[in-house]
Amino acid sequence: MLSPAVRTVRAASFTADRAWGALDLARIAGASVRLHWTDAPYHWHVNSGDEVFAVLDGVVDMHYRIGAEEQRVRLQAGDVFCAAAGAAHVAYPQGQARILVVESLHDADA
Repeated sequence: MLSPAVRTVRAASFTADRAWGALDLARIAGASVRLHWTDAPYHWHVNSGDEVFAVLDGVVDMHYRIGAEEQRVRLQAGDVFCAAAGAAHVAYPQGQARILVVESLHDADA
């Protein structure tokens, strides 16, 4: 079992020992739900399934590609970014950020 039947997580107090460190919260129908803490960019990547990226704390610049063109959107606390399977993207936090990520278990374990 991943977690107790009921629990509360105070996202604002979560930190990790490295950028993109995560707290596994749940597994739902083949998907991973994780709380990430970071203060550094991730890397360009493509997921095999859809990914939901909800900024809980901080500011994150999400870069993504449509064809050969790079786009950027600034995400603040409360904003949600959805990347369809196959969409190239990379997150650049502006300082510390806490992000709730929902993605397929295959992508979460990669």
